[in-house]
Amino acid sequence: MGLHPFYSAKEMDEIVAEFIKRTILKIPMTEMMTTLKAWDFLSENQLQSINFRKRKESLVHDLVLLCEEKNASVSDAALLDIIYTQFHRHQKVWDVFQMTKEPGEDIDLFDMKQFKTSFKKILQRALKNVSVTFRDAEENAVWIRIAWGTQYKKPNQYKPTYVVYYSQTPYAFISSSRLRSSIPLLGQALTIASKYHRIVKMDFRSRYLDSLKAIVFKQYNQTFESHNATTPLQERSFGLDINMDSRIIHENRIEKDRVQRVTQEIFGDYPQPRLEFAQYKLETKFKSDLNGGILAERKEPLRCLVKFSSPNLLEALKFLAPAGIADAPLSPLLTCIPQKRMNYFKIKDK
Repeated sequence: MGLHPFYSAKEMDEIVAEFIKRTILKIPMTEMMTTLKAWDFLSENQLQSINFRKRKESLVHDLVLLCEEKNASVSDAALLDIIYTQFHRHQKVWDVFQMTKEPGEDIDLFDMKQFKTSFKKILQRALKNVSVTFRDAEENAVWIRIAWGTQYKKPNQYKPTYVVYYSQTPYAFISSSRLRSSIPLLGQALTIASKYHRIVKMDFRSRYLDSLKAIVFKQYNQTFESHNATTPLQERSFGLDINMDSRIIHENRIEKDRVQRVTQEIFGDYPQPRLEFAQYKLETKFKSDLNGGILAERKEPLRCLVKFSSPNLLEALKFLAPAGIADAPLSPLLTCIPQKRMNYFKIKDK
């Protein structure tokens, strides 16, 4: 096991044991075996020797002892934490970053091993105490866990940053962190290691990493976790009688069909990617035909912030018009979220 320069072997073992203990305590009992098998650090025989019907505190104690016997390292513990985070990715808030190349620059062949080596070297050269752990995932993705330290302090394993990078794409998803000072260095490591030139933070964030990915990669027509998503649009009643009285006027039937058609053209007939909010900032100068007044003399623009929130915002917007709550079509400011790949908007005077 590689030792940190500030610690003896015994102190390092205690740090690793505490790290593993805290991580296992976070894992729900119903997911414990699945998570430990995905970790693949303890053997099948070792797992079978554990009584998983024990109280959690006692179970954790036994598991930590097994890890100590196998001389678990910080990297092993960090890998377990990545696996836990993969299962509970919705507990983080994810920002989307987009990388670009110079005009006319060729697309290089991607080598994952070279990417990992380069990424780690860049961070370690710039920052003496930093811990970097990788885990390959589906769809050519790699999960990266970075624990940040300083020139004089060891990496803080309990406040890491997570990066999900899909190879051969210009997009990376980074968990929001209070350590904002680390973002420029992280962006530099990503761009150089993936052979891009520039990286920018998009106005797009959510707890639902899979939905962000689906919107960015335009993979809308798939199943997302959503409320009543299996009920077809035309069958939703919204408290109205779907077996309409035959005396209802013909114009209402035509209008209902129009609303259904317009809604389906905009949103499709599949469940929407799950986002929990959209935010709009308005800046406008006061305009009036009347002369004078306090606002007329104001040089600063008027500012207003509007935020739409819902457990599933796009799905909720989809049913506003069919429910009779809003006119169809909805404002493009609401329906353009997937196409523009953003949920933070700034609206200014032209």
